Amino acid sequence: QVQLVESGGGLVQAGGSLRLSCAASGDIFMINDMAWYRQAPGKQRELVTSVTRGGEINYADSARGRFAISRDLFKNTMSLQMHSLKAEDTAVYYCNAQASVSAWGTFLPYWGQGTQVTVSS
Repeated sequence: QVQLVESGGGLVQAGGSLRLSCAASGDIFMINDMAWYRQAPGKQRELVTSVTRGGEINYADSARGRFAISRDLFKNTMSLQMHSLKAEDTAVYYCNAQASVSAWGTFLPYWGQGTQVTVSS
């Protein structure tokens, strides 16, 4: 199995910055796409940003220009640098990875437990 562990969440004032990290471990053969999702209270989980194995990056409109995703293919880690945080960025942030545990296995989605980001206005 594959485990994802997020870290770096916390409380920050509006306009501040935070850096989230995600580390993947376990019986990993290969990780394809990785992504950050978030879920605010009473709302559906939404995609914030994603990065393919080849380095192609996509951002939600709400994140573009303020957030930056990065990943290390060799360490199986991913980070999210967030700047100019707003109250509406308050949510639980989840790490997601499409991973395979063998050369002939299918790529399945794995999720971290989430890390809380709270932005005070």
